[in-house]
Amino acid sequence: MPDTPPADNTDLVDEIKRTADKLLADGTGRGEVKLIATALKELRYCFKVFAGYRGTRKVAVFGSARTRPDHPAYLAAQQFGERMSDSGWMTMTGAAAGIMEAGHAGAKRDKSFGLSIILPFESAVNRVIHGDPKLMNLKYFFTRKLAFVKEADAVAVFPGGYGTHDELFEALTLIQTGKSHLFPIVLVDQPGGRYWKKWLAFVTDDLLGEGYISAEDLSLVRVTDSVDEAVDEVTRFYRVYHSMRFVRGQLVLRLNRPLSAATMSRLAEEFADIAAGGRFEQSAMLGAEANEPALKDLPRLRFGFKRHAMGRLRQLIDVLNE
Repeated sequence: MPDTPPADNTDLVDEIKRTADKLLADGTGRGEVKLIATALKELRYCFKVFAGYRGTRKVAVFGSARTRPDHPAYLAAQQFGERMSDSGWMTMTGAAAGIMEAGHAGAKRDKSFGLSIILPFESAVNRVIHGDPKLMNLKYFFTRKLAFVKEADAVAVFPGGYGTHDELFEALTLIQTGKSHLFPIVLVDQPGGRYWKKWLAFVTDDLLGEGYISAEDLSLVRVTDSVDEAVDEVTRFYRVYHSMRFVRGQLVLRLNRPLSAATMSRLAEEFADIAAGGRFEQSAMLGAEANEPALKDLPRLRFGFKRHAMGRLRQLIDVLNE
């Protein structure tokens, strides 16, 4: 597969050429123009691959490429991929060896996506996804991470190195700052392992302890050494909650079923601090959502959301899913 797949859309190619000509005329260097054009092609490539799977939930699995197949973390990642596949989900990984191969091995080829990054080392595609049309080979980390976060309905992170932590903190940062939709992030250790417990101790003692994050930010992530708990953490998140969208300054939560009067009263009492005026309302689909007809029959919970409080929003969704 080529480093950057060729565009097959005439309008897009023409737009890229017009943009490139304008940038060159404005004094932008050819290297920068090539970067922009390549990034656009990569993003379009990814969106085209994912387009046929819009209605299927997807979990992104991150972890070390150096984890051996006989390592307990590899076996845990393989079990997780299998369990998520059994639950109707598809698994996305970076397509390399180690934890990424394990996630694909559990999910099997038909339920796997691969977003491979072209590197001077450790860039071989794993045996499960090699040659599959759902494998994307990308040049830039930033386009790869954008595709991961845009398509993810959940993230599961197994032990790994710099790249694993980069992907974890990217997801946490985008959610915390409201630049991404909200989804569950679960950190999965091998049975009895302490990798993520030590990470959580650092985050709690040093980041929270020094005031660099808020206490509710800890709600954005869960730590476990149990595959069963990891699967439950991901699937339970969508028990009542379905998805979210901002419409004319209000946050609209699409739900799988209406909320009871008791739940509405609880929300008004416990979460007035994140709702403008403390008001929560149930409604049908709003007119601005007409471009999503597949969701038209879902009930809505809407309120004026104070957007700095994503950790509290996660706590609210946990209440809905009770």
